[in-house]
Amino acid sequence: MKRNYFRYLLLLSSVLLVLGLFADASKARSSKMTKDELFRAIEKYSEENNREPVDAKVDSIWKAIPGYNGRTVDITASYKKMKSKGKFDEKKIVYKVIPPKFHLDDIENQPIYRGNSQKPMIAFLINVAWGNEYIPGILEALEKHDTKATFFFDGSWVKKNPDVAKQINDAGHEIGNHAYSHPDLQQRSLEETKMELVKTSKVIEETIGIRPKWFAPPSGSFNDTTVKVAEQLEMKTILWTVDTVDWKKPAAAEMVNRVVSKVDNGSMILMHPTQPVAEGMESMIKQIKEKGYKLGTVSELMSEERID
Repeated sequence: MKRNYFRYLLLLSSVLLVLGLFADASKARSSKMTKDELFRAIEKYSEENNREPVDAKVDSIWKAIPGYNGRTVDITASYKKMKSKGKFDEKKIVYKVIPPKFHLDDIENQPIYRGNSQKPMIAFLINVAWGNEYIPGILEALEKHDTKATFFFDGSWVKKNPDVAKQINDAGHEIGNHAYSHPDLQQRSLEETKMELVKTSKVIEETIGIRPKWFAPPSGSFNDTTVKVAEQLEMKTILWTVDTVDWKKPAAAEMVNRVVSKVDNGSMILMHPTQPVAEGMESMIKQIKEKGYKLGTVSELMSEERID
């Protein structure tokens, strides 16, 4: 009797085990998608997430605006990455970049006030002709938050402060041209303007071994001749979207709140090595990043590379 009972238990266990294996196999099969289902899922994702490229253009208000790459889902490549597991996985989506037809160099030579309005990046423009005492604090805040800025050097300042210029460059920041003697370029001739820019690029190159490709006119004073000369010297003219007005010595918190409330995709923020900037830089970086923007140099902002 006992022997039959144990045989019955053994048989029942075997049956339950087989049934469990069948259930697991069925569950595994049901969690997988057929080839057609997976392919259609990738196609649907593609329809919802493809982005058209944006051509560089001259805007009636913002003047020259850089282009921005588009993207399209590579359906075949994405399918190949997912087919072994038979599951849709957004992390395995493969994109192809679609460059714009017109680039910054293809459009009319105009000053640049901002990056592309679809690029969630912001750049700091730091014009340096004085204020050495505040530079260490600014550099410390930038380094602490792994942020790079574009410093525009006055040529005569570089001549007097080569070690500080090297320190800024060695910290990985981008260097631009800010003319030689902080002139009002709107009142200068073509030859005078050329001399100011050439002298500055020369002293920067002699000091740190870099030839600037961006030029920021002192006090934002320029005319068509200024932009033309900069272009002849292979530099684009950079202005700004948002001004800290730090030279008026506002309270740091007040300055930061006002600036952060105005920033948007592609904004360029003008500042100088002043006390409000030194005191407010860390807070400005934090608040801008909290709003979902990346911070980069002018070159990174002008790049057509996508941020997704």
